[in-house]
Amino acid sequence: MKRMASMLLVVVLLRTVAALAAPTSLTGTLTDSHCAKGGKHMMKGMSDAECVRACIKSGAKWALLSDGKIYILEGGDKEKLNDLAGKRVTVTGEVSGPNVSVKQIAVAK
Repeated sequence: MKRMASMLLVVVLLRTVAALAAPTSLTGTLTDSHCAKGGKHMMKGMSDAECVRACIKSGAKWALLSDGKIYILEGGDKEKLNDLAGKRVTVTGEVSGPNVSVKQIAVAK
């Protein structure tokens, strides 16, 4: 009986770990770490996309603003990120605290 309970516990733990590592999809605005903090773009006379690109060029990190939470994006296709700057997107990847390891990004449906 103890052996069976131990095996069941191991199975439950393994499934929990696998679920935590599973990719997650988040939808929000593709922005940068500078502007995301203020909730809006700060460069006057520029579109959202132009502002994001300028901030990235000056050292900001790619970010996703989703439901009021800021996620820092790691990895991903830089050209695709650049093309989607300022747009509503869905990012799929592994979430670890405030960071997302990007596996896929696309315009949100």
